[in-house]
Amino acid sequence: MKSIFIKALWGSLLLLLSLTQVISAQTPTTINGVVHQKGGNALPGATVSIKGATSGTITGSGGTFTLKTTHSFPLTLVFSYVGYKTEEREISSAAEKVEVELSTTETLGQEVVVAASRVQESILQSPVSIEKLDARALKASPAPSFYDAIGNLKGVEMSTQSLTFKSVNTRGFNSNGNTRVLQLNDGMDNQAPGLNFAVGNMVGIPELDLDNVELIPGAASALYGPNALNGIVLMTSKNPFQYQGVSAQVKTGFLNDNGRTDATTGFYDVSVRYAHAFNNKVAFKLNIGYLQAKDWQAYDHRDQSLANGHTLQDGTRANNEGYNGVNIYGDENTVNMYNTLAAQAATPGSPLATQLAQVSGMLGGTVTPQQILNAAIPGAGSSSITRTGYNEADVVDYTTKNLKLNGALHYKITENLEALIQGSYGAGTTVYTGADRYSLKNFNMGQYKVELKSPDFYVRLYTTQERSGDSYAGGTLASGINEAWKSSQQWYGEYFGTYATNSITNFAQAYGAALQGGATPTAALAAAQAAVNGKRDTYNATARGIADKGRLLPGTPEFDAAADKVKNKAIPGDASGVGAKFTDKTNLYQAEFMYNFHNLVHFAEILVGGNYRRYALNSEKTLFALDDNGKEFRINEYGGYVQIMKKLINDHLKLTGSVRYDKNMNFKGQFSPRVSAVYTFLETQNIRVSYQTGFRIPHNQDQYIDLVTPQAHLIGGLPFLRERYGLDKGPVYSLQSVQAGAPKQYTFNEFLPEKIQAYEIGYKALVAKKLLIDAYVYKNDFKNMNGVQVLIQPTSATTRNVFSVPVSAQETVHSWGWALGLDYSLPLNFTFGGNVSYNELTNAKDLGSFLAMYNTPKVRYSLNFGNRNIANSNFAFNVLWKWQQSFIWQSSFVGPAVNVAALSEIPAFGTLDAMVSKFFPKAKTTVKLGAVNLLNKKYIQSWGNPTIGSQYYISLGYNL
Repeated sequence: MKSIFIKALWGSLLLLLSLTQVISAQTPTTINGVVHQKGGNALPGATVSIKGATSGTITGSGGTFTLKTTHSFPLTLVFSYVGYKTEEREISSAAEKVEVELSTTETLGQEVVVAASRVQESILQSPVSIEKLDARALKASPAPSFYDAIGNLKGVEMSTQSLTFKSVNTRGFNSNGNTRVLQLNDGMDNQAPGLNFAVGNMVGIPELDLDNVELIPGAASALYGPNALNGIVLMTSKNPFQYQGVSAQVKTGFLNDNGRTDATTGFYDVSVRYAHAFNNKVAFKLNIGYLQAKDWQAYDHRDQSLANGHTLQDGTRANNEGYNGVNIYGDENTVNMYNTLAAQAATPGSPLATQLAQVSGMLGGTVTPQQILNAAIPGAGSSSITRTGYNEADVVDYTTKNLKLNGALHYKITENLEALIQGSYGAGTTVYTGADRYSLKNFNMGQYKVELKSPDFYVRLYTTQERSGDSYAGGTLASGINEAWKSSQQWYGEYFGTYATNSITNFAQAYGAALQGGATPTAALAAAQAAVNGKRDTYNATARGIADKGRLLPGTPEFDAAADKVKNKAIPGDASGVGAKFTDKTNLYQAEFMYNFHNLVHFAEILVGGNYRRYALNSEKTLFALDDNGKEFRINEYGGYVQIMKKLINDHLKLTGSVRYDKNMNFKGQFSPRVSAVYTFLETQNIRVSYQTGFRIPHNQDQYIDLVTPQAHLIGGLPFLRERYGLDKGPVYSLQSVQAGAPKQYTFNEFLPEKIQAYEIGYKALVAKKLLIDAYVYKNDFKNMNGVQVLIQPTSATTRNVFSVPVSAQETVHSWGWALGLDYSLPLNFTFGGNVSYNELTNAKDLGSFLAMYNTPKVRYSLNFGNRNIANSNFAFNVLWKWQQSFIWQSSFVGPAVNVAALSEIPAFGTLDAMVSKFFPKAKTTVKLGAVNLLNKKYIQSWGNPTIGSQYYISLGYNL
């Protein structure tokens, strides 16, 4: 497939190059004109395009433009500029003198969207909920980047894992590396093919090249296929025909959080864009951007072991020998000291059995070896022991870097038919949270496409090439460093031996002294027990001191050497030691098309489309299962859809129906229907109802992972892997039944794609051209939700295998919610707005032991107040307040005991963001000063992720 795809890319390139030799049979005509600000100066950089076509140009330094076209007259020109009202002008001939004035104004409800139906339509008349962020909104946002600004949209949640890695979610079931929300960059799925989720905006569209973002909350599989289960983010870049010239931006500032190693650190972000068109036939664009910063840090030291009688709040390394800090690594595996020593004591001839017998004899046989053991060693419920771990800052690279390169070559075959080649490349270092905290170091990914498009259709071929670079798992690295220095077998042996020796010696002394003082054996035993109990902390401290003697300390050459060795060895390692390196070189290849029959069929608007996709798994045989030939698998998918849209009752009623069929080679085919109706009254009042479905194919790791970790053997959910390891034959028990003391044979159900049925009623209206109202209520029913089952496979009377397998829930999970957004245009260009959203999992109590991982606050809201052009001075400001309720976060990163007890609460928080900017029209320059979390009320958005403080910045932008 790879060679075929490369040949297709080269063939398309040759086609594009040959097309540049084509001479149009029509003689172009030239239209000249000038664009001004209303009552003011010339407006350079304004976009001039022909309505209904892809032809366009921009105005020069004096606001003048020249546009060549083969369109027949009359035609309509569209004039637009960020922050100004779009104007249209009908032109009768090329000789006509064109002078246009653009005025600054609010554009409430005037946006045009594409994502909802794959055709252009008014945002007011969209058949489903949709949010839009364009360059105008971005300029007014206090967010430091457009990707951060997505988190300010109605109903959107963010999970921040690092400065440059943030996951977007809507309507519940949030997660790090969200696989239920589809993210498209210029139509290309932006997921890392091996990880199966979008890596934030590391490889996305550079901000200078962003035209707009559209977001659909909720199911969207009917048009976009697998994985658009909880929503879709559609990002579109600027066309080089319409946005030409040089653009540049320099942004710098600092991050502040007093919990970090260095409380205040700087950052900088530099980007340049250049685009140019030749004779309105050939155009190209080039983008480069680079960001560097010292990242936010995760330093939650709460004890999530819940061991030895301690709680999440009171447990520390000093008072709990079974301590497992949230962001302390290498301390995860627990060994029970009592059970270990009891087994040794029961073994005839063992050193401990001999010692206990000698003490018993020395004390005249008045106390048995078992009584001595029980008194000297804490019981099984109080003797969980973990190794000493390392802080996250010791094992994770916080030097965040992000390089983005982007380029495209466009050729207009005709004014309505355009061919292009595009490439995007991103590389850098960041941190991602999964079951571990992964340091994505020197990670890089490229996306490359060829496309032929017109207003009626497109044909697109693209590939995504992921390379994990020097990435590694931070928690595994910490464990590996501990093991490289001293094996756990030796470490626990030293700890337990030291503790037992000191405790038993003290017991014997206290017991003997009591007997000599005339006490009975029963009283002597009680006295000795009291003496031992009073020195537990001393025994533990001494034992840990002996076991930790010579421990590798961060910053030393020995620590660095051990860390490098572990980081360069693939997960999970081999007989010579633990490996933490995460290797993934998986590629994705896709071909797709869409055709709109509106010029051929007139009774309704009909669209058809389809796609074919292949994943080529490549972890260098470290992560994924191998086939019978010893090779990693190839996964094939295909799908197609049809949509019919019809307007009735004098265009007041718009009905839309669509259905899509998708087939993955490992699962049965999936049908995804959608029906909707939008009724428009009083011109700008719209009521909509919709029913739609969505589904998510289990991601590649859930299908094919085959990885032994210190905690369990992770395998995919496909039947052949169960058979490969004998799980289909038994005996194999669920972990829950083993922990309950009644092992029960586990029965597998079919592993299925997740499905959703979504119902929505919405209202969107523009009242008196001043008040924009957007409200909706939804209900979701999820089936086959994918979760994880831990299984125990006995291999002998004393040994066992532990497997972790993805499974499909048998329960249907129900949720519902609503949202309301209000935006009001005040006099003198002032605006005030806000939104509130509510999301609830309604049958959590009916799900038993299944963890739905809803991970969403019930209530969140935001309020904003601003002005994009104060008294026509080109000064702007915006103030934004956001708040969200506390909620429970459940994931594979959360400690098992905390997860099951639902104690992993994310506290409520609110933030105040603000910005002020000044635009200099003649210089085409914007200066912007902003702050995020201005009050410095630090917070976290998900369990184990970094604490976020304040970010202050200033930017200088040219020709934005």
